[in-house]
Amino acid sequence: MKLQISNPADHPCITTLPFAIPLEQWELPHQRRVLGLHRHVVKIVELDNGGRGRRTSYVVKELPDKLAEREYRLLRWLVEQSLPTVEVVAAVTERSESREGLIITRHLDYSLPYRSLLSGHGLTIPYIGDRVLDALVGLLVRLHLAGFYWGDCSLSNTLFRRDAGALEAYVIDTETSEVHPTLTKGQRETDLQIALENLAGGLLDLQAGGKLVPGIDPWKIAGGLADRYRTLWNEVTGSEEFDSNDMWRVEQRIQRLHELGFDVDEVEVQTADDSARRLRLSPKVVESGYHEDRLFALTALHAGQNQARRMLDDIHRFAVEMRSRTGKQLPENIAAVRWLDQRFEPIVAAIPPELVGKLQAAEIFHQILEHRWYLSERAGRDVPMPEVVRSYVDSVLRGAPDEKTRIDPPTAGFVLPVDG
Repeated sequence: MKLQISNPADHPCITTLPFAIPLEQWELPHQRRVLGLHRHVVKIVELDNGGRGRRTSYVVKELPDKLAEREYRLLRWLVEQSLPTVEVVAAVTERSESREGLIITRHLDYSLPYRSLLSGHGLTIPYIGDRVLDALVGLLVRLHLAGFYWGDCSLSNTLFRRDAGALEAYVIDTETSEVHPTLTKGQRETDLQIALENLAGGLLDLQAGGKLVPGIDPWKIAGGLADRYRTLWNEVTGSEEFDSNDMWRVEQRIQRLHELGFDVDEVEVQTADDSARRLRLSPKVVESGYHEDRLFALTALHAGQNQARRMLDDIHRFAVEMRSRTGKQLPENIAAVRWLDQRFEPIVAAIPPELVGKLQAAEIFHQILEHRWYLSERAGRDVPMPEVVRSYVDSVLRGAPDEKTRIDPPTAGFVLPVDG
């Protein structure tokens, strides 16, 4: 048997799994099968992580050795490129009693599988169909910019996380994927067509089972995928012409890309005709994660793209408040450190311990900011933050579903709603 482990010190419990037994026959104290349609056997298991007093959830999938090796390599590549995916933990091949290999990933905490997301399950995300569509489009564009051909974009192969009122999509299956220096238009269009067909199929499957949120039209949602993709792709990569006196258009284009969450390492400006009165602007090196990177550089906090933008806005607001009180303009990095110490951490610390794990800390903070706006608008005054936090905990968080996966001892008939 061949066992490859990524970051073994972080996952010492992996070696205790019964690799010699076919996955279908595993009977562990904390395991569940994965809901949904799959080409292979997939289970989620929860292990004591080296006796550290905490358990970690892993998704285990059984598939042929060549596919396991391939997926292990591709998932590691995605992680190295900081693209939205799951953490790959191990690949097991050449097993003694089976030709099938195993691929093991860490379950993505606070993730929402599409079956839970699109069938309700107590989740309240406005315009859910559009949110899912935007998340898939954003993911495809990010992958294609990196030269990654997915080959099987579908709801079943994606997990979603809340991201400050929006959703962020994550790749969880790369069996059919390829990495290239760049993708041709034909490759991108093929990937887009596969995504469209799979999206329609996934939504129609839910609708046929009576599990799709009312008001979602599968064909309308799927039909909007291509237009939204091309609009975003053109905004991120397309060239535009302008008069030589309008060089401010370069800064404007960069600002638009920043607002979309993309950073620009290089732009190219060339003459568009022989007269040199017209110029052509082309973004040359574009990467995603602009707001996430800025927030991390200032605070060392990890957050989704929209969460990061919201937190950066609050840091700016905090700096303005500090200036109004002291008459001094703080540098951004100093303001961020004080914001972390005086605003973010006290708010998170005020959440009751039994509730703090329901959502990501960044999402809780965003929702509290939303709740503050709602209470202040209703009261006609700026409601103090301690009052806002108490109201949010009692009226919103306490009754919200727990989105962090936990597996309790086996219960008859229970199926964990996680796709993998």
